[in-house]
This record gives sequence, C-alpha cells and structure tokens, in this order.
Amino acid sequence: MATFRYIAKDSSGAEVQGQIEAADRASAIAAVRAQHLFPTALGEVKSQANAPQQEKSSSNPAGRKGNSSVADRFKKPETKKKGTGLNTEINLNIKLPSWMRGKVKTKVLTQFTRQLATLVNAGLPLMRGLDVLKRQMKDPQMKEALEAISENISSGGTFSEALSAHPKIFDNLYVNMVKAGEAGGVLEVVLGRLAEFAEKAEKIKNKVKGAMIYPVVVLCAAVGITAFLLYTVIPKFEQVFADMMGGDKLPGITQCVINASKFVQNNGFVVASFIAAIVVIKKIVGKTPQGAHFYDWLSLKMPVTGTLVQRTAVSRVTRTLGTLLSSGVPILQSLVIVRDTTGNRVVSTALQNVHDAVKEGEGMTQPLSQCWVFPPMVISMVEVGEETGALADMLTRVANTYDDEVDNAVAGMTAAIEPALIIVLAVVVGTIVIAMFLPMIGIISKVSGGGAM
Repeated sequence: MATFRYIAKDSSGAEVQGQIEAADRASAIAAVRAQHLFPTALGEVKSQANAPQQEKSSSNPAGRKGNSSVADRFKKPETKKKGTGLNTEINLNIKLPSWMRGKVKTKVLTQFTRQLATLVNAGLPLMRGLDVLKRQMKDPQMKEALEAISENISSGGTFSEALSAHPKIFDNLYVNMVKAGEAGGVLEVVLGRLAEFAEKAEKIKNKVKGAMIYPVVVLCAAVGITAFLLYTVIPKFEQVFADMMGGDKLPGITQCVINASKFVQNNGFVVASFIAAIVVIKKIVGKTPQGAHFYDWLSLKMPVTGTLVQRTAVSRVTRTLGTLLSSGVPILQSLVIVRDTTGNRVVSTALQNVHDAVKEGEGMTQPLSQCWVFPPMVISMVEVGEETGALADMLTRVANTYDDEVDNAVAGMTAAIEPALIIVLAVVVGTIVIAMFLPMIGIISKVSGGGAM
C-alpha cells in the first residue's frame, strides 16, 4: 500500500487537502471520489529512505520549464548548511481565499465557451482544446480553473464533473448542459448553444445597463447641482437680501427656497442618516423570503420599468428552458435549473408549480396560465409546442420574440426618460434661479426709483 497526498474540491468549490492509502494511483483517485470530492492534484508521498533519490531524479535541468509535480507542492522548504554559511531555499505560494477573489466576467466565460466549441467542432480532442485555451487565457482565476479541470479529466473524471468543482464559474445550467452533451455525444453542439445563450443574455443585459447610464448621470448631476446651490449659493443671497431690502417681505418662492436651504444646512446629517437607514433596512428586509418576494413582485409592477422587467424575465425563462430541452436535459431537471436561475421569486414560484404539475403527469399550460407574469401568447406557444412535440423550438421562438420586445422597450424607455430628466433638472435649477432674481429685480427697481427722485 502506498500513501498519496491529494488536493480536491468539494461540492461547494472549497479546496480540501489530505492523505489516503491505496494500492495504486487509480485506486487512490477512486477512494477520493468516494468521499464526494473532485481531485485536482494527486501525488505519491515517498518514504524518507527514498527521498534523496527522488529529489535527484525529479530535479529539472537548467533552462527546463514546466510545472512541479504534486508531491513537490507538499514538500517543505529545505535548509542546507554549508560550512559556516546558511543557504535557505523558500518557495512561497501565496493563494488568496475564494471569497477574496474577483468573479470571472461573463465575457471571459462566453469567449472561452465559444472558442472551445469551435475547437471541438473542428475535430480537436477536448484535452488538446483545453490546453490551447489555457495557454492563451489571461484571466488568472479562469486559467487556474482550467488547469484544475485538465488535471481532473486526466485523472479519469468527466468534463462535467470537472466543471462542477468550480460552481462560482460554471453554474448549474452550464454543468447540466455539458453533462447532457457528453451523454448524447454532441458536446460541440451543446457548447455552441451555451455560447449563443450567454452571448444573447449578455447583449440584453448590456442594453439595459446602457439605457440606464444617461438617466443616472443626469439624476446625479441634478442632485449635486441642487445640493451645491442650497448649501453654498443660497445663504449668500439671503445675507444680501437682508442687507439691501431692509426687512421687506421676500417673494413666496424665494422664501421657500431659503427655507429649503436652511433645512439642508441644519439637517443635512439627519437627512443623510435617514437615507442610509432606508437603504440598510431595504437590504435587511430583502434578505428575508417574504421581503425578497415582495421586492421581486414590486419590480414587475413598477409603472415604467415593470414591463421591461417582465419581458426580460419571460425571455430568460423561455430561452433557458428551450436551450436545456434541445440539449437533451430531462424536462423535470430543466424546470429545476430554470427555477433556480431565473433571479425572480415570483417567476420561481410559478415554475415550481409547473414542475409539480409535470411531475404528476400534467402539462405545462395550465400552471403557467395561473401566473400573471406569462402573457397569453407565451401560454399558447407552449400549448402548441406540447401538442406537436416541438416544445424546445417553440420556447426558443418565444425567447427571440421577447428579445425584440426588450430591445423596443429599452429604446422607448430611454427616449422617454432622457427628456423627462432634462425637464426636471431645468425646472429645479430654473426655480432656484428665478427665486433668487425676483428680489434682485425689486431691489433694482427700488434703487432706480430712489435715484429718479
């Protein structure tokens, strides 16, 4: 029996290290997998008697490049004493914990999926394709994940099992679609669908973000300018009016602006604390199931943005479900994946009802029609898809239709919000300017009248 040292990852993606005794390397890998772990590195621990020979045989010649063996990763720093001098060789491998690392960008994952699909479709073996992409990968976290995936596959694991060891990069949707592609022998087709799905989802997300940039900038500018005027400019005008008007009554609009300025100066900290408290309370309430469900319901019912959120949710659900079904994932498993990745609890509840109905042998149409989120057109398309056996195709068509509607909704919302915000900014600043100049007009008229006398 030999002793092997291993590095593995559990189902949550956390790294685990340990030792295990087995007859050979294959038995050691099987024993680690029996503990529901995914080995990413495994090496035999040599006995002390064989240590010098092992060190000599494993030493690299000058100029040779390559990764050290797994056993070397567990080797303690060696201290060599020569004469009176002390030569200490220390190899520091500082690795940040997972919670301190940045998240892999969707663009990086999409590009990797598209390139891997192209390589596999061209007839390149999976391991060769991963090696090619690993060498050109610039994102350090993704590159580390690809190295672990390659080691896992070379140790006898499947591609989907290797991906599931990195849940923060490859979600449940990604892993299950790859698993279905492996089972059906159409991995290159599934990877292409995954890349297409990610590209379209990222396109919609970028459009929504891009549409909100201009309104947010204008709103921040309006708040900043108003705060500056109320806190800095208005108090100086108030002092000028007090000196030159001799106690005369100010116009009503001017007095309102001055009162607002005094309130901001005297209660600015209270207002900021109140806003901060509202944000904190919203975050706390949003972490509760009831609060999160209410916020998701409210996002779908908002007057201006509710329609956009609803169409985006329908597009995401139908495209995800259609992609899973066309890739060979069973309907019940597909519904569970879509339920967990929809991002809206109102829609998740509706999909759970659909899952329960399908599990009892019923169709999807009736439970979907009971949720107001899904329009009648979606219900009709799903019903036709179930009757004709082309449900995946119908769902993809619905997703394409709602992608176009999302584009139109974003364009319409942007066209409506931009002039509205400009008008609001003009009204706020114009009101302050008019309020300050009305007393000035009175003072100028008074001075002119006194001079004529």
